[in-house]
Amino acid sequence: MDEERDLVEFEDDAGNRLTMEVLDYLAYEGKEYALLTEYVEDDSDTDENEPIEVFIMEVVPVGEDQEEFVPVDDALAEKLIKIFESNGFEDDELEDEEA
Repeated sequence: MDEERDLVEFEDDAGNRLTMEVLDYLAYEGKEYALLTEYVEDDSDTDENEPIEVFIMEVVPVGEDQEEFVPVDDALAEKLIKIFESNGFEDDELEDEEA
């Protein structure tokens, strides 16, 4: 059975679209953060032993039904990665990236 994925689409300054998958959410010091990675439609093309590139972003509510994903600084990203790791993500699965 396929599980539903939490996908978010971003657009860079050049107008290129990038789809990211939200792996997990975390509440920290009164704010919500998301752990994201690039979305790969066909998982069979990925190497299970290779660490995945992850990004940490703050989730900011905008209006009633929308939210915005805002990059966080490096120091906060490192703290949050450690918390995500302690919540079940393995060290060797994650390759921390600047958000």
